[in-house]
Amino acid sequence: MEAKQAQAAAKSGNATLDYWRKHYFLYILIAPALILTLVFKYGPMYGAVIAFKDFSPIKGIMGSDWVGLYNFEKFLSSPNFDVIFMNTLKLSFFGLILGFPIPILLALMLNQIRHTGAKKNIQLFLYAPNFISVVVVVGMLFIFLSPTGPINHLITLITGEPVMFMSRPEYFRGIYILSDIWTGAGWASIIYVAALANVDPELHHAANLDGANLLQRIRHIDLPTIRPIMAIVFILAAGGIMSIGFEKAYLMQTAMNLPTSEIIPTYVYKIGLQSGDYAYSAAVGLFNSVINVLLLITVNFIVKRLNEGDGLY
Repeated sequence: MEAKQAQAAAKSGNATLDYWRKHYFLYILIAPALILTLVFKYGPMYGAVIAFKDFSPIKGIMGSDWVGLYNFEKFLSSPNFDVIFMNTLKLSFFGLILGFPIPILLALMLNQIRHTGAKKNIQLFLYAPNFISVVVVVGMLFIFLSPTGPINHLITLITGEPVMFMSRPEYFRGIYILSDIWTGAGWASIIYVAALANVDPELHHAANLDGANLLQRIRHIDLPTIRPIMAIVFILAAGGIMSIGFEKAYLMQTAMNLPTSEIIPTYVYKIGLQSGDYAYSAAVGLFNSVINVLLLITVNFIVKRLNEGDGLY
């Protein structure tokens, strides 16, 4: 009995050794990505503990006094909480609802173009805005939407007076979302275009013979093909609904549009880096991250129930 166990252990050890000999290069390839993830994603999690402390740079993270949930209570009870939280939620929610279908529509339209040269040129035109710097995009917005810009020039010819787009709070969300769609929709459609390229042309040919029109072919052939990708992209987008980069919102802010442009990322930047209240800003950022995780889990659960199991896990 002991001899058989020893033989089995020896075989298992040899199999493991053979496996590493055959596949070691794959682990070497993935090692840099794993190291970068550990250093820049998991390593900084240690600093999140300052959200529960009265942090002092002199005392350090571990030497600072423990205050528990005080910083979170301070944020939740602050007079700005409702405005900042709702601004963040509205900007993300409307951006998701309006921006999610556009890449899908672009991919479906690109898939109908049969001329290879024309298709490449159109794709280049659609993808190009993604490579424009955020600073440049915001600069373009200020130029085009300024009181003396080309858009207001046309408005003045019709109404007699310009519209202060960048100073009026009610215009901020629309400008932010539409400019986001312009810069990102073409690039976001790549994954759908790649998926549609794998559709068997014989399916469309057979559907044509059966008398199916264009919309019917899209509904019964193209959309089922990209449905799993749509589910995953939607889950990831909904899970990051509170994660808006502060750069664009901060650059677009003016003293007049703050009632709608002040969001959690810009608030964290101002409190943490400009005011030096690191513990409070860390608490606000951690609160934002917890909301994102809860949204990710909830949306993934709902999508899996409604979409026959298609989800992240």
